[in-house]
Amino acid sequence: MSASPSSMRCWVDFNSKNYLSHGKLVCLPPRMGPSMLSYHSRADFLKLNSLTSLSSFQHRNGKLKLQSKPIAPSRKLHQPCALVIRCDHPQNADLPRYYSKKEKKPFPVPIVELRRAARERFKKSRGQPKKPVPPPKNGLIVKSLVPLAYDVFNERITLINNLKKLLKVVKVHACRYCNEIHVGPIGHPFKSCRGHRASIRKGLHEWTYATVEDVFVPVDSYHLYDRLGKRIRHDERFSIPRLPAVVELCIQAGVDLPEFPTKRRRKPIIRIGKSEFVDADESELPDPVPEPPLKPVLTEIPDTEIVAPRDEEETIQLAEETLEAWEQMRRGAKKLMRMYPVRVCGYCPEVHVGPSGHKAQNCGAHKHQQRNGQHGWQSAVLDDLIPPRYVWHVPDVNGPPLQRELRSFYGQAPAVVEICVQAGADVPDQYKPTMRLDIGIPTSLREAEMVV
Repeated sequence: MSASPSSMRCWVDFNSKNYLSHGKLVCLPPRMGPSMLSYHSRADFLKLNSLTSLSSFQHRNGKLKLQSKPIAPSRKLHQPCALVIRCDHPQNADLPRYYSKKEKKPFPVPIVELRRAARERFKKSRGQPKKPVPPPKNGLIVKSLVPLAYDVFNERITLINNLKKLLKVVKVHACRYCNEIHVGPIGHPFKSCRGHRASIRKGLHEWTYATVEDVFVPVDSYHLYDRLGKRIRHDERFSIPRLPAVVELCIQAGVDLPEFPTKRRRKPIIRIGKSEFVDADESELPDPVPEPPLKPVLTEIPDTEIVAPRDEEETIQLAEETLEAWEQMRRGAKKLMRMYPVRVCGYCPEVHVGPSGHKAQNCGAHKHQQRNGQHGWQSAVLDDLIPPRYVWHVPDVNGPPLQRELRSFYGQAPAVVEICVQAGADVPDQYKPTMRLDIGIPTSLREAEMVV
């Protein structure tokens, strides 16, 4: 195919310095990109890496778009082609946005989209016979998710037991006055403390030893004997037990725990109204026979029986097992949340597992007096149920400590992931962008000032 260089255009798109090794070469029709690069000869195309010959460049959303002055077209006309180089593995990414305590969390799905979807469902169901309500809305459990519920429950116990062992070989520090923690030989020097009398300490942290609760944040919720029963009233807030929200989600999904009984229906409920129903008559059914659990339920190891790993090989194996338990628990909990609704307050971190939130007026967030202490319930996301506590990533544990002046060069990762990585586990691909592993860290402040 004969082609005239003057009539061809090129669009270069990359996310990092080594984009050529991960990129893909795609030919597109002309004028598809907002900015094109015209070149006069093939030798000019081979000089694309030399950005000094270009008039301007733009960097948006991890893509570099190049522009140059137009070159006079040659006499030969040929079919145009566009060159696109994409990177499927971004190297740098920002952390989830931090919302102030004075503002409400955004809805996972905007209200406008929810109303539009409801109108579409109403139009499609008009004139159609009503379909039976599927579980778990009809009171029954989803039997296909019962093994997954046991897996999530056991992975949580495995994660806690392994973290207790790893804390004996990996140093984790917690601030005495705020909820910030740091994984490393010594605490970081950043002035980010907002605790008691932080102004006197000029924002410096006072580090002490951390526990499992500092790494794996406990999120509690009320236990419901009947998932479809009446909402918890304000005067019942002290009489109903509270337990970890992940455990409550597993119980509602089919895990049977003797210390937390729950109602299991064998027939679907009978709807009377939108929020009213009666239980079906189960008297003609045979008496339920107690069945053993589908999978053995693990228990937490007491702190006095925790034994640290003996050698480096056992430590690496324990770290990989812990990281796998963390990923499996989050992945399984996300699947359960699609069927069993979980609510979270838009103003405070209160979580409730059930179709509707409780009525306890114990919200103490910003302007709670105007709401009379009531929670602003909305659909929860996975980070509300299992919040990842982000910590600073230490590039080299045996190297120099983190420097205050080079803070913008360091990345962050969830505390569980950082502990496992420092113990010898491989870094998962989904956490590499926020950990900034491919960024060169300057050796001195003078070198950092020269970075553009």
